[in-house]
Amino acid sequence: MPPRVIEPTATAVVPGVAQNAIEADSDIASSDDGYESDRGGSLASTSLTAGVRDYVFENNRRYHRFREGHYLLPNDDIEQEREDMKHAMVVHVCDGWLHFAPLDNPQKILDIGTGTGIWAIDMADEYPSAEVIGIDLSPIQPGWVPPNVRFLVDDAESDWGHGRGKFDYVHARHMCMAIKDWPKLLQQAYDALKPGGWIELQELRFVVSCDDGTMPPNYGFSQWLRYLIDGLSRFGVDLLGMEKNGQKLLDAGFVNVEEKVWKIPIGTWAKQQKMKTIGAYNRAVISDALAGVSMAPFTRGLGWRAEEVEVFAAKVRNSLSNSRIHSYYTFHAVYGQKPK
Repeated sequence: MPPRVIEPTATAVVPGVAQNAIEADSDIASSDDGYESDRGGSLASTSLTAGVRDYVFENNRRYHRFREGHYLLPNDDIEQEREDMKHAMVVHVCDGWLHFAPLDNPQKILDIGTGTGIWAIDMADEYPSAEVIGIDLSPIQPGWVPPNVRFLVDDAESDWGHGRGKFDYVHARHMCMAIKDWPKLLQQAYDALKPGGWIELQELRFVVSCDDGTMPPNYGFSQWLRYLIDGLSRFGVDLLGMEKNGQKLLDAGFVNVEEKVWKIPIGTWAKQQKMKTIGAYNRAVISDALAGVSMAPFTRGLGWRAEEVEVFAAKVRNSLSNSRIHSYYTFHAVYGQKPK
């Protein structure tokens, strides 16, 4: 059921508490192996011309051309498959819920950084009377979508052209690697929402934890994350800034701010089948990210050679296959309401 709505308050976040420790599987081995085309235009006055689709290639990966260099992750087929797998993982984590803000018959929804558009398409199916708009720097979304979905090439950190008080719900997921000026973005979201409308930020917290002491201090994935945090910081991106998402919403003027937290195992070490499946998804998502996600931050930001990134990624990938290491990180959904 949707979370309860508390009385309006702008003084504190109602925090979520992660589930109890994930039980490990004692028997596991130490390692284991009616649709129409989109008719949308662009709010940034950028039509889908050859120039927009003229992608940039670097170190054998493909990146967006529109606002080139603003977003450091690739947009090629490998990355798109990883994003869709991450969506499947989150849906499993959330027991099928696409959102936790208590929506009441929303009629206009905005998805910031829509990526492949998979969340927007699922929301359009769940709310067929709503218009769902997904914006992204890359025009990589499918051409055949539900009739109530539109995809636009746009930069969420530029001035919005949606108008004031238009949306019932604004959604952003996995954007902590992309957004540099969160106060500006949240202020624009606040202005674009109708009174009583909701915003929701869903993010992974990239800090590796362990509840039973099985994670060594030199754990490869933890080392990779430290380098990634450093590399992204050179471009003004605070990967761990999501830890303050609740306070950010309060500072922007939202009320009824709540947070939900889930633990996500890394690998298939968990005993419960649901958590084992989630861990398998997560390990695959991480493995595919090791080179692609870190290539630009490591080479452009930290001065590594592409070959060094690939070698390091291979070492980290080996550490993920050790099911005796019961590591995990957390997934956070923070949502708040524009006062009525």
